[in-house]
Amino acid sequence: MNFHAAYRWASGFALMALTGVLLAHAQADARPNTSALEQQGQNAQAAAEWRAYSAHHPGEPEPLAHIGQLEARQGHFSEAIAAYRKALTIAPAMPGLRPNLGLAYFKNGDYKQAIEMFSPMSKANPGDQRVTLLVGMSYYGLGEYAAATPYLKRAADGDTQNLELQLTLAHSCLFAKEYQCVLDAFHRIVALNAESAEADMIVGEALDEMHDPLGAQKEFRAAIAVDPKQPNVHFGLGYLLWTKAQYDEATAQFEAELKNNPQHALAMLYLADTQMKTGNAEQAQVSLEKLVKLMPQNPMAHRDLGTLYADAGQNDAAVTELKEAIGLAPKDAAAHWRLARLYRAMGRTADAKAEFEKTNSLNKAEDDRLVKVMGMPPPEKPDTPEKK
Repeated sequence: MNFHAAYRWASGFALMALTGVLLAHAQADARPNTSALEQQGQNAQAAAEWRAYSAHHPGEPEPLAHIGQLEARQGHFSEAIAAYRKALTIAPAMPGLRPNLGLAYFKNGDYKQAIEMFSPMSKANPGDQRVTLLVGMSYYGLGEYAAATPYLKRAADGDTQNLELQLTLAHSCLFAKEYQCVLDAFHRIVALNAESAEADMIVGEALDEMHDPLGAQKEFRAAIAVDPKQPNVHFGLGYLLWTKAQYDEATAQFEAELKNNPQHALAMLYLADTQMKTGNAEQAQVSLEKLVKLMPQNPMAHRDLGTLYADAGQNDAAVTELKEAIGLAPKDAAAHWRLARLYRAMGRTADAKAEFEKTNSLNKAEDDRLVKVMGMPPPEKPDTPEKK
């Protein structure tokens, strides 16, 4: 389930929960006109009536709150926010106003503001599933998965039969690199739906991050067996195979992904890379020349195309592409190394030396990082012989 599906679900859940909050009654002379319009679904006309009333009663919050609700029903969330905010300045304690403003922020994609509205409510009433869910989904929308996960876990613990919620939690745990949380969510998902291709994919990604490539491949193959049309399922397996230099099978998976979705740019990119690595340079070059236009900010596309140009003796074009790749990914040692070799072949000795030195520097930095990550002490320097 992608974020948009999760968003639609959370929004619908919140609407059922929050728009039912009763607002204080407005003046009797305005309500009969608008209630009839609202019952007929004529929200724009009803909002116009409330605006006319509000123009003559600028100090009353109820008309503004109604305008906010009516605009929100029409999907006009910016207008709803403006009305709710005006009402809030007049009546900060008005029942239902803050939740509805928070919901309008959420549905408008203003997740930081939604969090500002909902966080105090969540702290005041941590058992409120609706508010907990909206805080979690707001953090999720911001890509702050470590912050989202505790809220989504609380919401999921309170609604164990909600498959979409469990899937959203699993995604958040994965992105937050909380792999035990992924596995816990997976068990719940399987209990609800024993054949969930998406769940298998999530666990496959988690196992890959946990350096279990065989387990990851197994889960992606299970996902394909359940639903070979699941978006990204063939690409995911193809990528795992590509990382292990199993290019023939990776090629088949990338092609299968493109059969499902001919516009899958990453599948095109990695298919071109496997073609290049398996000796099909001509087809790879055709694909990569399209991809650098389709994905101009992707350094791998430029690096691979530059490599092919260099192999074909098109040195100037190769330099252009490799420098473009380095500009987009300055720490890509492979691109610096390719450019260094090209400069050397072109007789540009000084430029080649500079690029080789940069390659060595980047490789050393990566080696030092791995030593640190693995907790290994650096090798001891040999003792300096004593002078005699």
